[in-house]
Amino acid sequence: MLVYDGDCGFCRRCVDFGREHLPFMPETRPWQELDLAEHGLTLDEVTRSVQLLGPHGLRAEGARAVAVLLALQPRAVLRAAGVVMLAPPVSWAAEGVYRLIARYRHRLPGGTTACAIGDTR
Repeated sequence: MLVYDGDCGFCRRCVDFGREHLPFMPETRPWQELDLAEHGLTLDEVTRSVQLLGPHGLRAEGARAVAVLLALQPRAVLRAAGVVMLAPPVSWAAEGVYRLIARYRHRLPGGTTACAIGDTR
């Protein structure tokens, strides 16, 4: 299951894009509809990053969650992109870009003030 911020327009658009364009897309749920404790999640985790929860204890967040999702795709080019994103130093850069996007998602297309994380000055 991919857990995202349902109050964020940018996040919803990204999830919708994945549903439309990725051959494999897990169940997607806004964290606001979940019992976080039941899924082993905290409010801090779900407000900070997208969370990917899978079988056998699979758990990933942020850029790593996106990379794992890509690595699970049936298309070779998408799988390769995911595998590359999982390997340092690309994984470090991907996480940095993810954090930058997450911080300013309220300023991106589809973003609203509800998307802001922390201080938005």
